[in-house]
Amino acid sequence: MDRRRFIIGLPLALSACGATEVWAPDDVVSRAIYREPGRKYLTLYTMKKVRDNSGAHTALLINANQRVMFDPAGSWSQDVMPERNDVLFGVSPRLEEYYVSFHARKSFYVIGQNFEVPPEVAEQAFNLSLQAGPVAQANCARVTSKLLRRLPGFGSIGQTWFPNSLQRDFGQLPNVVTQEYREDDDDDKSIAAAQIRTALGAGQ
Repeated sequence: MDRRRFIIGLPLALSACGATEVWAPDDVVSRAIYREPGRKYLTLYTMKKVRDNSGAHTALLINANQRVMFDPAGSWSQDVMPERNDVLFGVSPRLEEYYVSFHARKSFYVIGQNFEVPPEVAEQAFNLSLQAGPVAQANCARVTSKLLRRLPGFGSIGQTWFPNSLQRDFGQLPNVVTQEYREDDDDDKSIAAAQIRTALGAGQ
């Protein structure tokens, strides 16, 4: 996969109609936990179409007492990050890169917006993410924006169904660091998924 990265600048419960409940066992989750010392932060990911820059998906990386990805109605089926209703556990930086790489291809690119938060806000985001799923299709931005609006300091985030609107509001928070990710992979996501599974199986 030819990856290019460009730095641009430094109750929640929804009706689960149409969503599948997934709940990994405690022991599986415990073995997968990844902790990153130091600052606590949220990274909002927005998947966008190259053709017209329209938003296609929203996800939220949460670095709290552990590192998880809230991936509402996500499409990456994998075996290395246990899931509990759209919350993926064990998200190391390497697995985060694979997550982004899976979504970035010829017709889609990914925007990542990183925002540092106090530890207690990160913990609140983590706990809210566990209550939010499973999320029905086309509700990713709606549920993520609702989650963020419940956090201290995020009152400027508007409730929205649209990933681009959420990206815009998140980008107006102070000192957000934004990155853009593009790849030349085939539009068939199953090819990227197979390549990632092979790399993970080889311990890469």
